Amino acid sequence: MKIHEYQAKELFRKYNVPVPDGGPAFSPDEAKKVAEGIGSFPVVVKAQIHAGGRGKGGGVKIAQSMDEVEAYAKEIHGMTLVTKQTGPEGKLVNRLLVEKGCNIAKELYLSILPDRETAKNIIMASEAGGMDIEEVAEKTPEKIIKVYVDPLVGLQPFQLGEVTFGLNIPKPAMKQFRQMLFNLYKLFVDYDCSLVEINPFVLTAEDEVLAIDAKMDIDSNSLYRHKDVQEYRDTDEEDPLEVEASKYDLNYINLGGSGNVGNMVNGAGLAMATMDAIKAAGAEPANFLDVGGGADAEMIANGFRILLSDKNIKGILINIFGGILRCDTLASGVVQAAKETSLNIPLVVRLEGTNVEEGRRIMEESGLEMITAVDLKDASEKIAAAVK
Repeated sequence: MKIHEYQAKELFRKYNVPVPDGGPAFSPDEAKKVAEGIGSFPVVVKAQIHAGGRGKGGGVKIAQSMDEVEAYAKEIHGMTLVTKQTGPEGKLVNRLLVEKGCNIAKELYLSILPDRETAKNIIMASEAGGMDIEEVAEKTPEKIIKVYVDPLVGLQPFQLGEVTFGLNIPKPAMKQFRQMLFNLYKLFVDYDCSLVEINPFVLTAEDEVLAIDAKMDIDSNSLYRHKDVQEYRDTDEEDPLEVEASKYDLNYINLGGSGNVGNMVNGAGLAMATMDAIKAAGAEPANFLDVGGGADAEMIANGFRILLSDKNIKGILINIFGGILRCDTLASGVVQAAKETSLNIPLVVRLEGTNVEEGRRIMEESGLEMITAVDLKDASEKIAAAVK
C-alpha cells in the first residue's frame, strides 16, 4: 500500500526522523491556515499524489508571501498533474502539503528496501540527491552506496559508519545523521515496508539533516498488524477496478495500454505464463486477475463481473489449474456470473486438476456459448483468434 508524503512524515515524526514544520491541506483556505501556523517564509506548497517527479510537473512551488501561498494552492489543488510516473493521463490533486522552507546546503538520496537476491535489507544512498535515482544508477552507478543488512542481526554501528562516511556527511552533522538512519531503519522494519525513500534529504546551512521528501510503501499483507495506517489508504489514487477487486480478496492488476484479453487464473506464476502465451499468440493481455486457491463460486462471479467492467476487453481467457480451488467450484462461479451479466464477448476456458471432469460437465450443460481448450497453447491461440 502506497501512502502520501504527508502521511509518511507523520510516521517519520513518530520515529524522530527530522522533517520540516508543516501539515496537510485539503483546500486553498486550509493551505493558508497551515502557512499562518508556520509563521515565516519561504513556504513550500506541494501536490500530494502517489507519484514522483511532482516538481518537474509543476506540483511543487515555493511561496515568499501569504498571497503566493494562496495563489499556488489554488493553482495546484484540483489540477491534473502529469509526471513520468503518472502516465499521460495524469492524476487529480486533491491534497496539498504546506511546509516551512529551509537553507539547503546539499541534497542527498537515501532509501531502504528488501533485496530478494541476498534475502537482506539494503540501504541505498547517494550524494546525487534530488535526481531520478534510476538515471544515477544508469549513468553513474559508482555514486550509489549499497549497504546490506541482515534482518536477523539488525543494523550495526559499522554499517551506520559506512553510509555516513560514504556520503561525506560533515562532522557537525554526523551524530544526527547516524541517529536518523537508525530510526529510519527501525521504522522500515516495524511497519513491514517494501520501501522507505527520502529524495532528497538535505544538509542545511546550519549543519542539520532534514527529510524534505518522504515515500513509504507498506506490504499490504501486513496491514492487519498496523491498524493505525489502514486509514491512510487513498482509494482515489488507485485503479477503481483494483479497489473493487480488493473488496472480495481478489488480486487484480489493470495493465492499461491496448490490452484486449481479460485473464482469470489461480496463482501469480500461472498468470504470468498465461499473459506471455497470449502475447505470443498475437493478442494483448489487459489485466492480471488471480482468484487464489481459496475462492468460492461467489468470489469467481465477482471476479468475472470485474473483468467485464473493463470496456477494452474483447474476450476472456480462464486458465485454471484446480488444486485447492476445485474445477467444479470455478465452473459454477463462471456459469453464475455469465448468466447474471449477459455475457456477449468470446470466452475461452481451459481447466485441469481436481474435479476437472465435473467442471467441464457443468459448463457443457450450462447452455452458455464458450470455447474449450485442451492446454495453454491451444487456449491462447483460440482467444487471440476470437478477439481478432
